Amino acid sequence: MPTSALILSAAILAGVFLSDLGVRAVTTKRLIRPLVIAGVAGASYLTAFATSGSGLAIELTGAGVGAILGLLAATLMHVEHDRSRGHAVTRAGYGYALIWVVVVAARLAFIYGSSHWFAGSLGSWMSANHITVDALTDALILMALAMTTARTLSLVARSRGAIAGAVANAGTVA
Repeated sequence: MPTSALILSAAILAGVFLSDLGVRAVTTKRLIRPLVIAGVAGASYLTAFATSGSGLAIELTGAGVGAILGLLAATLMHVEHDRSRGHAVTRAGYGYALIWVVVVAARLAFIYGSSHWFAGSLGSWMSANHITVDALTDALILMALAMTTARTLSLVARSRGAIAGAVANAGTVA
């Protein structure tokens, strides 16, 4: 298994767990950090993008699946306004962590399996569909980065909504 896949997976899991599990304040640093990590990882690990055909389709599919999984994970993170702190906070527990662990484990199992369990059939499928190894690798990386980015953008929107809702409610109470 490529060391880069392990490093990227470990960095994503560590970043998500350290910034999301438990009750956490929504701060600018917390919102920007995963986007910076995704940008650096993308610049470091993404190879030449496919510009057409099945290679482009597999890359876009990877990004789309990652975005959907990121939004799914985000639904398991509760966002609310904390009046005592004056800003939004999140609560994430075992279900949230489980989504991330399962997705990362599945991606790593696919990477391992592509070299050890089903290399021949995957190679035949890639050849028949004109998909390069680089395009498949990019699809997996884009999936990871899109999941992280979708989770972050959802958190931005939901924290702003929680604050706006709290401000609106405070105005009607007064």
